[in-house]
Amino acid sequence: MAATPEAGGDKYRSFMHGEGEKNTVWKLGAPPNYDVVNKLFEEERTKVWPEGSLEEKVQRMLKTWEMEMIHKPRPEDQKSVHSEGFTASTNGMRPLPRKEWKAIGGYNAFLATTLPPEYRIYDPEKETEESGMSTFLTAFPRGFAIEVLDVYSGPPKVTFKFRHWGYMEGPFKEYPPHGQRIEFFGVCIFHVDEDVKIQKAEYFYERGNFLSSFLSAPAAATASGCPVMRGN
Repeated sequence: MAATPEAGGDKYRSFMHGEGEKNTVWKLGAPPNYDVVNKLFEEERTKVWPEGSLEEKVQRMLKTWEMEMIHKPRPEDQKSVHSEGFTASTNGMRPLPRKEWKAIGGYNAFLATTLPPEYRIYDPEKETEESGMSTFLTAFPRGFAIEVLDVYSGPPKVTFKFRHWGYMEGPFKEYPPHGQRIEFFGVCIFHVDEDVKIQKAEYFYERGNFLSSFLSAPAAATASGCPVMRGN
């Protein structure tokens, strides 16, 4: 699993600080600061996993993978990701290789849809990596926290249920903020190699209800349930 936190580093993510990162190229010139979203995570998480437990290790893997894919542009700097052959897919759609996933942008790849353009309140095909990131950072000024709720299997096929949430306290495109919590639940499968580096990521979640929650305050402050695990 992902390494333990470095001295002076982020509590929930590995490979951000220390000797191993002295030659790392960062997208913004320096490691990102997750203090704001970590605060939201700590205040509202529903699970506190013991350090060293499988669940804690998977949660660290998830947060580290997300950080490295977004903030480390060079594959050789991404220590949680397999250097060659990595792919990612959403809801059973075509797996995207690393270059294509990065070219589209993480948020846009995650929100890929087969809906006709006229029905899209957010069209990932028209967004860049930068514009997609800006859209969601504006809508969620306190960040978009994520936690692992359950782990169903360990390596080499790490399968887990997650919760993603934030507060719409800024506009989303032309839609004004309603200030309520937006969240969704999903299932992810990380296929890892013998060094526990991620070779393939598969995400499953209900995308439509998540996006519709930006139009008006979600009922009971929840956006959706995962179609795979609904009822759990």
